[in-house]
Amino acid sequence: MKATQVLKIQGGTPLQGHVKAAGAKNAITKLLVASLLSDKPCRFQNVPDIGDVEVTVSLCREIGMQVEWDRSSGSMEVVTKELRTSYIPQRFSGANRIPILMIGALLGRTDEDIIIPTVGGCNIGPRTVNFHIDALRKLGASIEYRDMKREGAYLAHAHNGLIGTAIELPYPSVGATENIILAGITARGVTVVKNAAIEPEVIELILFLQKLGAIITFDVDRTIRIQGTRRFYEVEHTVISDRIEAASWGMAAIATKGHIFVEGAQHHHMITFLNKLREVGGGFAVKANGIEFFYDGPLQGGLHLETDVYPGFSTDWQQPFTVLLTQASGSSVAHETVYENRFGYTETLREMGADITLFRQCLGGKECRFISHTCSHSLIVRGQTPLEGKNIAIPDLRAGFAYIMAALLAKGTSTITGLHYLHRGYERLTEKLAQLGACFELAESRQVPAPSLEEALLDDPKLRTCLHT
Repeated sequence: MKATQVLKIQGGTPLQGHVKAAGAKNAITKLLVASLLSDKPCRFQNVPDIGDVEVTVSLCREIGMQVEWDRSSGSMEVVTKELRTSYIPQRFSGANRIPILMIGALLGRTDEDIIIPTVGGCNIGPRTVNFHIDALRKLGASIEYRDMKREGAYLAHAHNGLIGTAIELPYPSVGATENIILAGITARGVTVVKNAAIEPEVIELILFLQKLGAIITFDVDRTIRIQGTRRFYEVEHTVISDRIEAASWGMAAIATKGHIFVEGAQHHHMITFLNKLREVGGGFAVKANGIEFFYDGPLQGGLHLETDVYPGFSTDWQQPFTVLLTQASGSSVAHETVYENRFGYTETLREMGADITLFRQCLGGKECRFISHTCSHSLIVRGQTPLEGKNIAIPDLRAGFAYIMAALLAKGTSTITGLHYLHRGYERLTEKLAQLGACFELAESRQVPAPSLEEALLDDPKLRTCLHT
């Protein structure tokens, strides 16, 4: 039986020092899919050595991509001279958000039927998948769902080619926007996407595609226009820094009363986050090559936090910010408007001593699309509350970092399992904790067999709910 790693954190030590934010997980994975549009080499720099990239590379290799990845330097060169297959094996079902994006990319590369596995009845709801399917059908794709073996799959093709059209999304879904863009690159005529997502990672995809050969523009009213093309070029591209990781370390610095310089943190990607940080009394200073985060005195609650699509407050910042608010005096409100099931992590925080109450109502400046749902999507957190160390099982990536923060704050020792979730999106996490002076140790547990990182990502049923917007 192979051992698994367990992280034991002794709380109470302020984090001090310097870390470098890795390349953005939600950018490089989409760029790799986009490179499938052409048979030209693409070279990437600042590629993070994380689980989601490993899975995406495995998926792309499966269908014919050649990959050379120097993990130590963060460089990667890929080329897909020809597709080996247009069938994505079912073991990739729900591993991350990438399989569904393969439809948009491959429709312009092959006349063969494309088979993309997915899981029916996704816990987050079928709505987000429908955004993808409905939009691609408007471009001329034929897509149907079929039961295959243990799980279902989408069968897609465009035997007569795709034709550009105007599409207005009912919600500015990141994944649906990206899928439409990928399909629109090789569609005849012009594709117009209204109410599109404009997250930095979407803009990063647009910039990459322009280098690749696309004629593509975006306007301030969330409208993206793509003029179809089939002439492509070699590309060299440096991946943007991960704004979620950068903010995570910033919150950890302030919560532990420490001081961290996050190299690569980009001011213009974090404006809304920095505003909320300043409202609660957190300190930061923007430098030429990053952002310095520091404790600047007692934190003040009374904050209203509402997640939203960009340029709003990112849903992935919400969990660690809630931990930060447990250390702020007074009561604060968080209203989750992006995902309907995002507050499961608060149960563990309450067991550690946090004063958090959940509500089904919209406690926000606006009524969100979950107003008629039965899920809890608002909370009130009251601080300042001391936290106690406990045994913690990480359920997902972002909750995972929130638990790391809580353990760093807590009195006593916290024992954390499920570290493979963190490896999905945080590069060399324990190395960075060591750099910052955290008091911890990595131990081994032989209670359960340890899966490989790819096995953990592909086979864990909890990860099969990761097909979000």
